[in-house]
Amino acid sequence: MRLDLTDLQLFLCVVEAGSITQGAVRAHLALASASERIRKIEDDAGVPLLIRQARGVITTEAGDALAHHARVILQQQTLLKGELRDFALGTKGSLTLYANTAALSYFLPPRIASWLSTRPQLRIDLRERTSAEIVHSITAGIAEAGVISDAVTAPHLHLQPVASDHLLAIVPPTHRLATESTLSFAQLLHENFIGLPSGNALQDHLEAQAQALGHVLQSRIQMKTFEGIGEMVQHGIGIAIVPKTIATRLQRRYAYKKLTLTDSWARRQLCVCYREWAQLSAPMQSLVAHLGARPELASS
Repeated sequence: MRLDLTDLQLFLCVVEAGSITQGAVRAHLALASASERIRKIEDDAGVPLLIRQARGVITTEAGDALAHHARVILQQQTLLKGELRDFALGTKGSLTLYANTAALSYFLPPRIASWLSTRPQLRIDLRERTSAEIVHSITAGIAEAGVISDAVTAPHLHLQPVASDHLLAIVPPTHRLATESTLSFAQLLHENFIGLPSGNALQDHLEAQAQALGHVLQSRIQMKTFEGIGEMVQHGIGIAIVPKTIATRLQRRYAYKKLTLTDSWARRQLCVCYREWAQLSAPMQSLVAHLGARPELASS
């Protein structure tokens, strides 16, 4: 049978009205057009669907079956329209957001939580990468957007600062450098470091900075969490470099001295990064705007 949605809607209107004339009115069709469509539906079915009577029409057994399936199909169409509308409005679907360590550790959790709480049908896949890797992925079209440090160059991409992300060193209270207030990364390269696992975005970034100075970080132990790092530094196991926000938060529990790094790459801003606003999906536009991006500030 070659039935379209208009045919099904018309047939239901006729059945519910008990009249082809009134069914045509409900379906917003001319009577002649409606009558011709009903005739073709019955011809395609190869069996009578309606019994014409003086006061209208009633369905045959086959007509009852068609009416049942027509209702199911039209209900599914309504559900489909609603679901597609949800996707278009950014209230349903899945997103993949790339972010560096600092963003995942303290910036994103409260902001994504408040955003997701009003979108129960949305899912987010958070992927930790270095800022350089995120820039590469967005440039290559692998990722829509990410949260990165402005310490990296991102030609042809839009970067909009959304939070401070300065890095600083934390040392045990009795460490020989504890009396300092500022120092460079180079002054720390001969120290024992407490780091994060290899492959962690922040850890990879620090190791790359050390390599640029011709050194390899002397990692005494690697911890999975910043809390573990705070514990180790407090007990004099080594020193560490962490985001300022995290260092300040952990200092409520652990004793150590914070030292400002003078290196330009340590004075970072967290930025939302993307190619073009119009190229972002509706839910991604909503999310990055919630994070602080402002499309009207994006320069070409």
